[in-house]
Amino acid sequence: MSTSPAPVRSWWSRASWVLVLVLGIATYVAEQQVMLATRNPNLFPSLLLLGAAVVPMTVLAYAATSSRTALAPSTWVAVSAFFGGVVGTLSAGVLEYDVLTRLGVGSMLAVGVIEEATKLVVPLVVLLLVGRWYPFAGVVLGVASGAGFATLETMGYGFTALLASRGDVLAAERTLQLRALLAPAGHVAWTGVAAAALAAALGAREPGRRSRATRRFAWTFVAVVLLHAAWDGLPSTAVRVAVAVVSVGWLLLVVHRPHVAARGAEPMTGWPPGASYGVRA
Repeated sequence: MSTSPAPVRSWWSRASWVLVLVLGIATYVAEQQVMLATRNPNLFPSLLLLGAAVVPMTVLAYAATSSRTALAPSTWVAVSAFFGGVVGTLSAGVLEYDVLTRLGVGSMLAVGVIEEATKLVVPLVVLLLVGRWYPFAGVVLGVASGAGFATLETMGYGFTALLASRGDVLAAERTLQLRALLAPAGHVAWTGVAAAALAAALGAREPGRRSRATRRFAWTFVAVVLLHAAWDGLPSTAVRVAVAVVSVGWLLLVVHRPHVAARGAEPMTGWPPGASYGVRA
């Protein structure tokens, strides 16, 4: 197999997430205005999808394309976004039902464990398939799974708000907009950093390095669960601002890591052409 380095992306390709955000917002506003002007309720499902998906998918585009080289195959990123969201929401819905009815104070902590674990199921499977060739795929696959989960969850909250308000579209839109804006500080960030640590643990070859990487993943998982529980269980503006700053800052640091690692790195022998820049986990 060829061992030539992966092609370096142009600056405009690395900034494509801006286009995703601008076009997404424009499409959402257009959909909203047409629905209000025509009073056509059939347009609400697509408005719900756009309102829930634009911001999480913008963060996914940033994580996937802002690096100098490909971090994960686009097909597997799409698989993680779709199936990660579906598997995560279905599994969490089933497992959380008893937790929320039986536990008291500890329910939010249990919910954090359940949701953060279920969101990692699909990224774990994908990492086992592509992790050898894409050592930094974890953060992108995690962001994808978190984005899919956040999108489906936000759609559910938006629909519930519509029902609770007896058909008030504005109430549903407020819920959509608020949760969409907060998505990068929640599920997207938490699953992104946890999956990055998971990828490092899976990719470590030397026993000592594997042990350190496994402990790092364990502590990372505990940290994101605590952030999740604090967000859900402590409905204070100050707490949520602090959680948001920590979560987004942590994600940006993890996404930035491949930029540093890519500089001057040589491809690994036996890797597929253009697969990655060949940094051992």
